[in-house]
Amino acid sequence: MNADVLKKTGREIFEVLKRQKLKGAEALERGAGGDRSFAFDKLAEDIILRNLEALNQPFSVVTEEAGELQIGRGGGKLVIIDPVDGSRNAAAGVPFYGTSIAVSTGRYLRDIELGYVINLVNGEWFLAEKGKGALQNGSPVRTQNDDIMKLVAFEAQNPGADYGKILRLLQAARKTRCFGSIALDLAYLSSGSISVFISPEASRSFDYAAGYILVREAGGVFTDTMGNSLEGQEISLRRGASLLASANQALHHSALDLLNG
Repeated sequence: MNADVLKKTGREIFEVLKRQKLKGAEALERGAGGDRSFAFDKLAEDIILRNLEALNQPFSVVTEEAGELQIGRGGGKLVIIDPVDGSRNAAAGVPFYGTSIAVSTGRYLRDIELGYVINLVNGEWFLAEKGKGALQNGSPVRTQNDDIMKLVAFEAQNPGADYGKILRLLQAARKTRCFGSIALDLAYLSSGSISVFISPEASRSFDYAAGYILVREAGGVFTDTMGNSLEGQEISLRRGASLLASANQALHHSALDLLNG
């Protein structure tokens, strides 16, 4: 499994889904991650699994729709997949959704060595390899380098409860956005477009695994909303930790002070 395989797979999903009618799609049964799936979720997942199987290598897989499974003899590297992050956007006709794939040598976030996210609307892709930095469409990117909260993006899984937890942070920002795709939020943070991202409720590994290494390799900071390290967070289908990602340490300190001060 390498970067070229991820890029090829992402491009295939992009080309296939752009020929599908996504708006108005009906939700089906719940996937292993707990959310209701759409036919296009399964279609994207099938493409990824088929490309993994074609490598004739053993993999362990954690994926939102099918759950935990083994490819080949099993074992091997762990592949963490969100076939379409932002499915509800896609079904509603909101053009902001993407595919997220991460590759790890173990069961913890610290073990992730490769992350890839593609915007399935415009084909923009983001890639990070441990120790090699982050790329957007093949060009190196870095996070925002000043301490101005230009744009704070957030995920509100439970708006009635979540807004109160993050209100002070939102009030401190020049602009705020709730885009509806954690993977793309983190990808665009890695490229300098977003200052801070927060998800106050516990999130699942496949939502942010690729974004985690993208942000870190681009120079950003990534913890839970209390400032605790996520390095030891286990990769699984269960909801694990709240998320706070910032472009740099100064912004992260400011965000933590606003959330917990």
